[in-house]
Amino acid sequence: MSTTTPTPTASRHAVDLPRGLHTPAVARHITQRWLESGRQTGRVEDAVLIVSELVTNAVRYTEASCRLALSLQDGQLDIAVADHSEALPEINRHTGGTAYGGFGMNIIEQLGGDMTVIPALGGKTVHVILRLRPGPDACPSE
Repeated sequence: MSTTTPTPTASRHAVDLPRGLHTPAVARHITQRWLESGRQTGRVEDAVLIVSELVTNAVRYTEASCRLALSLQDGQLDIAVADHSEALPEINRHTGGTAYGGFGMNIIEQLGGDMTVIPALGGKTVHVILRLRPGPDACPSE
């Protein structure tokens, strides 16, 4: 008797983005096209909004380019934006924003994104994991 073990499906796309006024728009377009080209239609708008927030922060708070990496595996999208600033974002849960910002983190949280920041010498990478399709423990939609 033979059994087959399903192999996990994974795909990845990464691009370096120059710093500029149109960088967030370019990142949104890249994300939407990549997700839709892989026939991924669930939560594309949410993923695009999260990418926009992360790339906007990289453009706003750094003086250099950033790198957008998208990884899709088993129904989860890992959105990673690496920049050249060692300053870590303040992750103040449930505080909303202030006159100086903070709204993006609240948006990411409201969309169900799980955010982590990985500091590195000469920069950092902000990851947001977004479930694109319901897991086995998710409630069916009504």
